[in-house]
Amino acid sequence: MNALIISKNESGLRIISSLLGDEGYVAIESASTSAEAKEKLAETRFDLIVINSPLSDENGLELSVYCAEKTKASVILVVKQEKASEVFGMVDSHGVLVISKPLNRHLFHHYLIFTRAFKERMLATEQENIKLKTRLEEINIINRAKLLLIQCLSMTEQQAHRYLEKQAMNLRTSKLEISKQVIKTYDNQGFTGNKQ
Repeated sequence: MNALIISKNESGLRIISSLLGDEGYVAIESASTSAEAKEKLAETRFDLIVINSPLSDENGLELSVYCAEKTKASVILVVKQEKASEVFGMVDSHGVLVISKPLNRHLFHHYLIFTRAFKERMLATEQENIKLKTRLEEINIINRAKLLLIQCLSMTEQQAHRYLEKQAMNLRTSKLEISKQVIKTYDNQGFTGNKQ
């Protein structure tokens, strides 16, 4: 696991590095400004980003939101205790976790467990969305093939459906592949229906 720590002061950097080292983070990079952090984010994919607010070129809130939106890393924003509640309300909807100073080793450990669980859940949701999108695209291709069979060969919807299934079974391939062949064949014959 690798992490990026953004902190304007060395003492904050040392404390957070030590905590992350205890948690098994072996590759830890650092930046002292938002601009420097963005350069590193463009070059490297991080599992975790910890921002020790404030930074010298901004307060850290904007950067935390940027990191949450532009990367797949878990993002932790470390702020002064008196500002924690206010900051939480500003960045929570972006998936940024807010921790107050001074950092407590025990609580930090539990926060990291939470961020890992949250990230795994988000990745699982993302994978499910990709599967659903792929399935929808496949359904659209199959429906387009059926439409071509209906338009070009005067089949009924049921006949077109059976034709695709039978061809897939006979040729030991998928209905999707047969549908792609149908589209390729009948689109070339000049059918100008709506394309997906």
